[in-house]
Amino acid sequence: MKILIVEDDEMIADVISRGLSRAGYQCLCAYDGLEAAGLLEDHRYDLILLDIMLPGADGFEVYQTAEHVPTIFLTAKGGLSDRVRGLRMGADDYIVKPFEMLELLARVEAVLRRTRKSGTDFVFYGVRIDFESRTIEKDGQETECTPREYELLETLVKNRNIALSRERLLDLVWGYDYEGDIRTVDVHIQKLRKKLGLEDCIKTVYKLGYRLEIK
Repeated sequence: MKILIVEDDEMIADVISRGLSRAGYQCLCAYDGLEAAGLLEDHRYDLILLDIMLPGADGFEVYQTAEHVPTIFLTAKGGLSDRVRGLRMGADDYIVKPFEMLELLARVEAVLRRTRKSGTDFVFYGVRIDFESRTIEKDGQETECTPREYELLETLVKNRNIALSRERLLDLVWGYDYEGDIRTVDVHIQKLRKKLGLEDCIKTVYKLGYRLEIK
């Protein structure tokens, strides 16, 4: 998946690029509207993260050259009129800075899923997870997993190379209203490691939680 990040603050653009790259996306940055418009003419992208306040040409002008590429407006301007204008133009989402990287990743995944460009499966280290049928295969053979085990692996895959705390995994997989023991995360991680041979891939992050490491 190729993502164009259009952001005039180079530090913010770099943080976004590194975060999305760790999650498996291919990123390219543009720092003004005219540069972005030129890149959109010469290359194809699966998604644009587009700031509104840009030198050269503003984000709304850039968006008009994007030729229906899925777009998330990314800006410090939180005014209702800007949000309404962007969405009425056809943008897929709008997120106001500052934001958490996990939230941005979730928004990116949601837009790609809606626009049918995220792919229906993901393969790594002999494991294939099918997001449509919600099945998991190991070396070509379907592996029996509980719904919770599937949801945990899907969450790790979609946040690959990002350390997730046990509390965050509980929220994402079990839900915010779950009242059970936090150690259930450890139990399910151990089951996934054993069933799928991922002992060296699902890393324990000391005093935090876990990270699915995919190079």
